[in-house]
Amino acid sequence: MTTPSQTARQALDAITTALQLRTEFPADVLAETDAWLKNPCIDDPVLLDRTSIPFVTIDNAHSKDLDQAVHVSRVGAGFLVAYAIADASFYVRPGSALFREAMSRGASYYFPGFSVPMLPRPLSEGLVSLNPDGPRRALLFLHSLDANGELVGTKLERARVHSRGKLSFSQVQQLIDARETSPLKGREFEESLKLLKVVGEKRMHLAAERGLVRYRREEVTVELDGEGLSFAVMEVVRDDVELWNEQVSLMCNAEGGRLLRESNNPAVQPIYRVQGGPDPERLAGLARLTERVCALHQVPETPWRWNQATPLSEYLRQLPKPATGTKEDRLARALTRQAVMVNLRSEYSMEPGPHVGVGAEPYARFSAPMREMVGVFLHKEAVELLTGVHPPAAEDEVLRGQVVHVANRSRETQRKVQNLANEVVMDRVFEPELAKPRAQRTTYTGTVMGLAGSKVHVKLDVPPMDLKLLLFDLAPFFDGAWLEVAEEGAVLRAKGKTAPLLLLGQALKLRVHKRDVQHRRWVFEPLPE
Repeated sequence: MTTPSQTARQALDAITTALQLRTEFPADVLAETDAWLKNPCIDDPVLLDRTSIPFVTIDNAHSKDLDQAVHVSRVGAGFLVAYAIADASFYVRPGSALFREAMSRGASYYFPGFSVPMLPRPLSEGLVSLNPDGPRRALLFLHSLDANGELVGTKLERARVHSRGKLSFSQVQQLIDARETSPLKGREFEESLKLLKVVGEKRMHLAAERGLVRYRREEVTVELDGEGLSFAVMEVVRDDVELWNEQVSLMCNAEGGRLLRESNNPAVQPIYRVQGGPDPERLAGLARLTERVCALHQVPETPWRWNQATPLSEYLRQLPKPATGTKEDRLARALTRQAVMVNLRSEYSMEPGPHVGVGAEPYARFSAPMREMVGVFLHKEAVELLTGVHPPAAEDEVLRGQVVHVANRSRETQRKVQNLANEVVMDRVFEPELAKPRAQRTTYTGTVMGLAGSKVHVKLDVPPMDLKLLLFDLAPFFDGAWLEVAEEGAVLRAKGKTAPLLLLGQALKLRVHKRDVQHRRWVFEPLPE
């Protein structure tokens, strides 16, 4: 539990210390960084000059480490998607202090309001980042698409590029939705952004035809105020342009994995991101859950019950999308969450395999080389594929195994960061409630998103936070009854009773009861409707 004397930023800084995330860089790493800044090799003759292409970066408004830039053009009836990715591997080379430090960190780690970068900021936010203040080195993917958006072929280049603008998703969305009021109107990249919409929608349509499951994702952002004293927790609705841009990134990563896998050169050492399909029993359990939900909520089986003969993607698309906060809205969000939970986590592997979450095989993470060590390694392998110059195979094989270990470890570390940061945020949000008389404490309304094992998972409406309520903590509010989850997780009952206490997808009102300091959790009191 955080202490009242700490600011929100200080409480988050304590997490970096607890997880041994270094915010400073060693002297030899900084010395190498300074050397690259003095001699950045932007005019390297091996680079093809693509500075005439009006690339732009599209990211969150506050992003500073800009990994990718995009340009879309028409070629006959089809399209050419040029996707430039920052050339971090040129500066972060095996045997260097920068490489050693990046391996030690594994990735950049993100907190509300700040990050702990994998690379020194003069590189990750300056020389390597695809900022619009001058040319940069890039690994360039050139994707040829037909009129339907189907991929025809991909070509790789080592190139020099020059972004024309650091754009946010909302800026591009404004151009698409209200061109006359957009400051981007008439810019040299306007046509490219319009074609990004066309290509993005075509790629999304193709993904839907393949049965790719697109979940109704709810994104929450937590920001520090300007003084670093408190948090603002907000629900974020993704702009359409973010989904279109995502399609280009997915295409790049899938094609990068394919090019490395299909290479006949045994010296090429790919790393893949894999995610196996859901266990059949978990899918069968989801089907039974939806059947019980229909009976308990007294809703029609169409469209609420999932028959396994229907693709899960189709079932989720057909779920109602009613007004926020309605009974149907809460039920649809809860069932979508349950569908997400049947999936396995993805991981990095030296062996190719499917990634069911993105609908690709193989799939490799090329698109974040300044934020993920695996991206640095993959770019190195792509350059070696282009040049035919490779290090000794045995050494590179050992290095690949080390990078896979580091990449998977860093994903686990980011989960720890997220969990600990969430704990800090909850302390800051709910601590003031304890100073109020019990009857005057805030009533929070949320949705029961999951009933599993010993917990009830609730998503609050405002602030949009996820809570885990232990059955042990809830029991005293239900006359000390022995609580048990039944019927595939559709209902919570008192043992030996038939009347439901809570249903999956129902609205639930809560107020803060106490902070269990020993177990570092908040206890909430359920309130009657």
